[in-house]
Amino acid sequence: MSDGSFYQRDRSRHPPAFSPGYKTSVTRSPQKAPISLDNTISEMTGPVFGHGLIGELDNDLTRNFAHGGEPIGQRIIVHGRVLDEDGRAVPEVLLEFWQANAGGRYRHRKETYLAPLDPNFGGCGRTLTGPDGSYRFRTVKPGAYPWPNGPNDWRPAHIHFSVFGLGFAQRLITQMYFEGDPLIWQCPIVRTISDRAAIEQLIAPLDMANSVPMDARAYKFDIVLRGRRSTLFENRLEGN
Repeated sequence: MSDGSFYQRDRSRHPPAFSPGYKTSVTRSPQKAPISLDNTISEMTGPVFGHGLIGELDNDLTRNFAHGGEPIGQRIIVHGRVLDEDGRAVPEVLLEFWQANAGGRYRHRKETYLAPLDPNFGGCGRTLTGPDGSYRFRTVKPGAYPWPNGPNDWRPAHIHFSVFGLGFAQRLITQMYFEGDPLIWQCPIVRTISDRAAIEQLIAPLDMANSVPMDARAYKFDIVLRGRRSTLFENRLEGN
């Protein structure tokens, strides 16, 4: 933010809004030139998030929806840091995350995939970054799932992230993929990204050094907010 207003986004870095291979973008893409609107005071000053919003189990998806049992699937730890363009830590950032279960099924009333729901897995959580910008949560590795884009298109396993800044206008959304998944390079959504390096920044490498023996493997995913090494965000709206 500078002089009371947010920075404009760099449109050249992101995929085109109209990408025919991603079917729903055909109807979602703008038909007219975008209009830049001034930010309001409420957008620049709130809401403010604090530790009081975070529950004891919010960062443990293996327990926060459990009903007398454990969720099915490969237990994993996802960790990393939220950084600015100069590599400095960004503390007190609210991260929200959501995902499909191990079978590729979301807990959503409009979900149509035939894979079963897991009675002990809700698929969502949240946490705040620490003083060094770090975060960490436990979950199960999500499954791939089909979606009605082409005759046989499947989404690779992924976890959605929402990153909140100092105000609601600074909310950013991205997805994390898993190292070694061949579906990443076949996904029509991923293919809208022309920069291979930007795609690779969305892929979390396996991190055995932070895995817990006989319990959970770890994956490392750093989120960079701006600059040439910025993580690719789905919704870098005006003001982010």
